Amino acid sequence: MKNILVTGGLGYIGSHTVVELQNEGFEVLIIDNLSNSNIEVLDKITSITKIKPKYFNIDLKNKPAVKNFFATNKVDGVIHFAASKAVGESVEKPLEYYENNIGSLVYLLQEMKANNVDNFIFSSSCTVYGQADELPITENAPIKPAESPYGNTKQIGEEIIKDTTKISEIKAIALRYFNPIGAHKSAKIGELPIGVPQNLIPFVVQTAAGIRKELSIFGSDYPTSDGTAVRDYIHVVDLAKAHLIALKRLLNNHHKKQFEVFNLGTGKGNSVLEVIRAFEKVTGQKVNYKLVERREGDITAAYANTTFANDELGWKAQLNIEDALLSAWKWQETL
Repeated sequence: MKNILVTGGLGYIGSHTVVELQNEGFEVLIIDNLSNSNIEVLDKITSITKIKPKYFNIDLKNKPAVKNFFATNKVDGVIHFAASKAVGESVEKPLEYYENNIGSLVYLLQEMKANNVDNFIFSSSCTVYGQADELPITENAPIKPAESPYGNTKQIGEEIIKDTTKISEIKAIALRYFNPIGAHKSAKIGELPIGVPQNLIPFVVQTAAGIRKELSIFGSDYPTSDGTAVRDYIHVVDLAKAHLIALKRLLNNHHKKQFEVFNLGTGKGNSVLEVIRAFEKVTGQKVNYKLVERREGDITAAYANTTFANDELGWKAQLNIEDALLSAWKWQETL
């Protein structure tokens, strides 16, 4: 049985990936400092899989703590989610983002190298492409100057990992997500950010639930069909399954390069207004919203060309946006 460390494993995407790993028979170790997650998620994961993951409350910025963890635990592979991830917040707090997202990655890779842990999956983002010249976006699209410090941490992170694979036995896959949404079918885990949501769907469901008075749509003058920004929304369970497939690719030495990159999305773009209308249709709930100024760091449109991931990984998104939005609402109703 392989031991897989999932950093940020109590977070949104992390928790869903832990479920998929456990269902596949992996022994999961979670590191999470609870800065944007809740300890109750540990019990929720356990109630879904009937297996309690080993949990460690460690801040990955604490180098001695990271060193001690690897010295005292057997690890066969690492899936690295732990990072700050809000575009808008990163513009306001760049130094915190660089310290948290880059410092922790470096400490993690140093200990992996020192302890001969060779398999690494990196939670990257389509933000590395900036405003792409062509849509849909392929893995060969140029990496543009980052629109935000958050996006920059993903670009720098990939470069650090790539350089590390050149001087070590570490082999790595960076998964560039588009926009993860939705919740597990059990409605036991989902997206629950601490404080005011920075992503669209939690704000939509909280507004529909009456927790928020109204949703602000940032920008109504984009050159799109309805003036609102377009994104590729992927169900979080499809995303979690892609991590499992990517991990097995490394463990089975089926990788073709020491550092590989895959786009993870549905291949379809939806505007913010289309998402709201789809949510209202599948749930029967009304969403109060207002159109406001664009937000710094945001781009017009981004959706994936998924051909490479489909063909090379043998992975494809199975669930549609309606599935995802309904699951997000069912999750919200349990809170």
